[in-house]
Amino acid sequence: MAATHGRIVLFTFLATFMWFNAQNALVSCALTPKLQKKIAKINQEGPYLGLVIPNSFELNPLLQNPGYTPTNTIIDFSGRRFRFGSIGNKSVILVMTGLSMINAGITTQLLLSFFNIDGVVHYGIAGNANPSLHIGDVAIPNYWAHLGLWSWQRFGLGANDTLPLENNGDYTRDVGFIKFSDFTSNISAADSLTVDNHLNRLWYQPEEIFSVDGIPEQRQHALWVPVDSNYYLIAKKLEKMKLEACIDSDTCLRTTPKVVLVERGTSAGIYLDNAAYRTFIHNKFNVSPIDMESASVALICLQQRIPFIAIRALSDLAGGGTAESNEVDTFSPLAATNSVAVVIEFVKQLSRHF
Repeated sequence: MAATHGRIVLFTFLATFMWFNAQNALVSCALTPKLQKKIAKINQEGPYLGLVIPNSFELNPLLQNPGYTPTNTIIDFSGRRFRFGSIGNKSVILVMTGLSMINAGITTQLLLSFFNIDGVVHYGIAGNANPSLHIGDVAIPNYWAHLGLWSWQRFGLGANDTLPLENNGDYTRDVGFIKFSDFTSNISAADSLTVDNHLNRLWYQPEEIFSVDGIPEQRQHALWVPVDSNYYLIAKKLEKMKLEACIDSDTCLRTTPKVVLVERGTSAGIYLDNAAYRTFIHNKFNVSPIDMESASVALICLQQRIPFIAIRALSDLAGGGTAESNEVDTFSPLAATNSVAVVIEFVKQLSRHF
């Protein structure tokens, strides 16, 4: 009898504990009536330009920049903090995503779903795949793609073999592939003609998208997502900006950083520190900045039909100039500062045009 009573007490305690935690979870992430009212009032004061920022070391230089004027309004929701302020005459909302594609996509969708947003500017640092650019340069691509979605072909099949589900329209060979055996080292020229690799090929794939103005559940495909054409024209006005070249009196870049409009940038859930792959994707796709978030923001904005641009300062040559060092450890603060300087000027220019 005592044992039965003990079990009842234990079950009651566990049920109460689980209910209490469930209520706390709902409070922390639910859109409460009070919060809905606050957001509705804020949205009446919009529209806002959304500034989507990957990490704190890229956010903090903006918060400390005199070109940004904060307000007292902050909204914490679903693990994100939305900061309100202005740059020039433009009201802005700042939000930090966290690392990589999923975080960037979730955060951008939350921003667009709950707030009155008329455009998105994404910025931060990036690796560089373009040998004509240098550390500290700020690259503004016209197109972004996610190059981390693949169909990994089984060993023994070749370029002329149909991929699984290709006939259903799920996968394609239109974008191209990377063949692992092309990167085998320590072999003779004669052997390179016959060498093979069990990893075979990766075929690059476009993303499935579902546009806000399309038919629900009817997919489209997108690979190279264009930035807003008007934003890109405004960005062109920034090409003569003066940027920082020194971290301190002892550590300076060998070249003067500049703002450069380039054709393409790419993102994936991969930190790229490999010279061979860097060279491959530059030669194949003509990409310059390489990061882990921009294409995700671009794809969300594409589906929601929101104007978008990404501004990325180059912190390192992806894969390094040598095998012994990575420049990002030294130059990421400088790159972050330069990206913020360009964003501030871009938003000021934007506020004069729209």
